[in-house]
Amino acid sequence: MKPKQRSILSSLGAGSGRRTKGIASLLLLLSVVVLAAGYASYSLPVRVNNTFQKGEYLRYRVYYNSMLTGNITAGELLFSVLDTTRVINGRNTHHVRVIGRTRGVFNLFYKVNDRYETFIDEELLIPRFFIRRVDEGGHIKRQNVTFFHEHRRANFVDLQSNRRVAMEVPSDIQDVLSMIYYARTLDLNSAKTGDRFDFNFLIDDTVYTSSLEVLGREVIRTSLGQIRCVKLRPGLITGDMFSDEYAMELYISDDRNRLPVLMSTGVIVGSVKMELTHYENLVHPFSSLTPRRR
Repeated sequence: MKPKQRSILSSLGAGSGRRTKGIASLLLLLSVVVLAAGYASYSLPVRVNNTFQKGEYLRYRVYYNSMLTGNITAGELLFSVLDTTRVINGRNTHHVRVIGRTRGVFNLFYKVNDRYETFIDEELLIPRFFIRRVDEGGHIKRQNVTFFHEHRRANFVDLQSNRRVAMEVPSDIQDVLSMIYYARTLDLNSAKTGDRFDFNFLIDDTVYTSSLEVLGREVIRTSLGQIRCVKLRPGLITGDMFSDEYAMELYISDDRNRLPVLMSTGVIVGSVKMELTHYENLVHPFSSLTPRRR
């Protein structure tokens, strides 16, 4: 797995001993001027999207599972593709929003209230603008990223610290939310066990490379019923933010919707899981689902 790539001005923004805030500001201003003057423009491929549409809504239950406790619901995730079209830098975009929050007793000792939004180019399936609003047990992040893919540039803004970073990025860079929707458009019909799909994506002001490895096909039991799935293993990124100590598994519906159905990752005791519990306005019939009998 490739090592993470640090941003051009990330260390400057931190205000290390030899690099003053003034220098960082001057370099950032210079990068903006150069960008305005024009970088080399890179052509980007049109990508076909037949898997999601405006109005799609998905709800997930997040729960903790162990031998001692069984399943304990910790929270929920709500994925929405809004009905509106927003034009960013002259491009039509899908406005995707995810709300994550804890429920019940978990709010007493670690309350989570997160919101992620991305604006995905409708033709190219790359993000144009990304919003991250995180409040997890009082740990707060307020970040925006504007992408200039044609010039392989991105502007990162941390609204909490007023830190601004101009970065060089791969032209196919995704954010952590747009990456999910892009992955749904991959052609898994002919994918075989061991096949891998690589990704570049941005977290904070750093570019990471990861992958999805095909583990095979399975039928899994969920609260909705039995669902035929493609089983994938996301490659975890080692470094400051991630550890490969616990494996992660992802199940995608084996139909034309490519819905994330179940994600599971190990913790010290037991596992944390995210399971699809409700869906609306899919592009195609949910043909991989055999509903539970009532």
